[in-house]
Amino acid sequence: VQLQACGGGLVQAGGFLRLSCVFSGSIIGLYNVGWYRQAPGEQRDLVASISSDGGNKDYLDSVKGRFVISKDNAKNTAYLQMNSLKPEDTAVYYCHAHHVITRKDSWGRGTQVTVSS
Repeated sequence: VQLQACGGGLVQAGGFLRLSCVFSGSIIGLYNVGWYRQAPGEQRDLVASISSDGGNKDYLDSVKGRFVISKDNAKNTAYLQMNSLKPEDTAVYYCHAHHVITRKDSWGRGTQVTVSS
């Protein structure tokens, strides 16, 4: 599978962005999907995840109530809606896919999110 993430950019604090992760070469329904982020000098952290059937969603405590992960099987795309953005949300965001049968992990290229104060 190939993952193409997009939707990052520069936004003021309090603003919003929607990240998209387009799957190609395989079906999104076979994967648990996660969005990670990594700020300069920091480790890569899991921000949000959604199970392959869409039934389970988990969030980093600091984004609960502000971010929403979702996916559209028909479009083979996962999303991360980010609202009420804060400067501390600034990071490169990565899409991750974990195949539920083969257990193989795949990463997309990151997309930069910058939140100005």
